[in-house]
Amino acid sequence: MASGGGVEEVTNKQVLFKEYVSGFPKESDMHVSTSGTIKLKVPEGSNAILVKNLYLSCDPYMRPRMKQPTPGNQSYVDSFKPGSPIVGLGVAKVLDSGHPDFKKGDLIWGMTGWEEYSLITTTQGLFKIHHTDVPLSYYTGLLGMPGTTAYIGFYEICSPKKGEHVFISAASGAVGQLVGQFAKLSGCHVVGSAGSKEKVNLLKNKFGFDEAFNYKEEPDLAAALKRYFPEGIDIYFDNVGGKMLDAVLLNMRVHGRIAECGMISQYNLEQPEGVYNLMSVVWKQIRMEGFLVFEHYHLYPKFLEFVLPHIKEGKITYVEDIAEGLESAPAALIGLFTGRNVGKQVVVVARE
Repeated sequence: MASGGGVEEVTNKQVLFKEYVSGFPKESDMHVSTSGTIKLKVPEGSNAILVKNLYLSCDPYMRPRMKQPTPGNQSYVDSFKPGSPIVGLGVAKVLDSGHPDFKKGDLIWGMTGWEEYSLITTTQGLFKIHHTDVPLSYYTGLLGMPGTTAYIGFYEICSPKKGEHVFISAASGAVGQLVGQFAKLSGCHVVGSAGSKEKVNLLKNKFGFDEAFNYKEEPDLAAALKRYFPEGIDIYFDNVGGKMLDAVLLNMRVHGRIAECGMISQYNLEQPEGVYNLMSVVWKQIRMEGFLVFEHYHLYPKFLEFVLPHIKEGKITYVEDIAEGLESAPAALIGLFTGRNVGKQVVVVARE
């Protein structure tokens, strides 16, 4: 620790992105560096904020950010820059601020670097944390982007009605586990799919799903869905795409709704899989809609108002998979794509 001109300078451990990835990402596509330093002061006259990162979020949308940007694969988020730190959602504490809306000691969630300390120059899209009587890590999940995603996708896109039949893929993940609980609160019949016996048990015993199945044990997904939804599916919350989406289309009911949230089965494929049953959309008059959560962040206060009482009354539970230390972040992120995580994947950088 050195100080120059009265400003403390500290080492800043970082997870650097090495090079654009094609196919399946590996831990070695990232590098944990301990050689960087940072001044614990915002540059004079800047309206940036300097934060200490506490919790980092591992999310599936980060995989498309590892691809080389080409005109054909434009994502809604920019690619990571080789040689620079990975960026993602996190929870942090403000150490110094040149911005009138943030002051030292504030807790925030939003986009930050995969490093111990970050200088954040773009502060729009950062949310101040006012409710601290819940675990702070929840702001990477239940009370952050995934929770808002579940809320928007289910209530705004799917317009659920009591008694409807709801199917959720990747149902034990950060978003799926909440959609299922919201659907139960709305009086729906809920079935989820996941990739292990442990996750299926979690869906039924912890999150209150009516039924759940392990998609890896089903040779015929369309037949499995017919078994669980003999009268068809009213609402499908899609986190997976690919073969599962194809099977769902055959099992949807007339006037069914599909919220397209993500397609994790496709992110590591060089050539995306085709979907063949799209004619179902026409003759069953299905509404299928994609959405990006940050287009709906104006509803975040409404979401908090809805969800906080349910958390405090114990009506909503949330499972996190915690990885300790910045050096564990690469493995935690890669684990998402093999389904290694159970629940929301969080990396703890510092608890205080």
